[in-house]
Amino acid sequence: MRELQPGLWWWEARHPEWTAEDDAANREWGPDVSSYAVDDGERLLLIDPTTPPERVLELAPERETIILLTNAWHERDAPSLAARLGATVFAPPPDKDGQMEAQRFTDGDRLPFGVEVFPGREPPLDALLLIESAGAVAIGDTLIDRGRGIEIVDSWLADGVTREQVIEGLRPLLDRDIRHVLPTHGAPTDRAALERALAK
Repeated sequence: MRELQPGLWWWEARHPEWTAEDDAANREWGPDVSSYAVDDGERLLLIDPTTPPERVLELAPERETIILLTNAWHERDAPSLAARLGATVFAPPPDKDGQMEAQRFTDGDRLPFGVEVFPGREPPLDALLLIESAGAVAIGDTLIDRGRGIEIVDSWLADGVTREQVIEGLRPLLDRDIRHVLPTHGAPTDRAALERALAK
């Protein structure tokens, strides 16, 4: 685990559903995925979480704990964490039946704890989350790092969605105070990386 700034943590863990077949398939992501925690003194936000390190878990009894998913298929350890910590889960609409219960949000929503929702690569199923108190944006699957910096991956775009449409939906982020960019696939990066990704 690494503290990116006071109250903002990043950790990596093996994806809970990763298999030897995934290793053999040479996927564009994995096997490790990134998760984040934001502590503002009152609330603990867990973003696309695998089980957090103990230092983060120790904060949960003293905070209102909220789990934020950038898309419904990033449940990972969220169901067990929600039960264990008594956390409320917020997520975009599910892409199929059987996904965990959550309070749903969509593009343009402002959540009551200082998080603004931006459209992702597959609206409304995938979203970016601007966490104002941390000067950070969680970018889910919209931008990933495959070793060349964060980028939009054309093969991950939904049918009928173009790269240009995704970039246009994300441009308003450049008017915000963003210091940290938090990918789910790759290590955290900075505003300059976001600017480069949206200029392509």
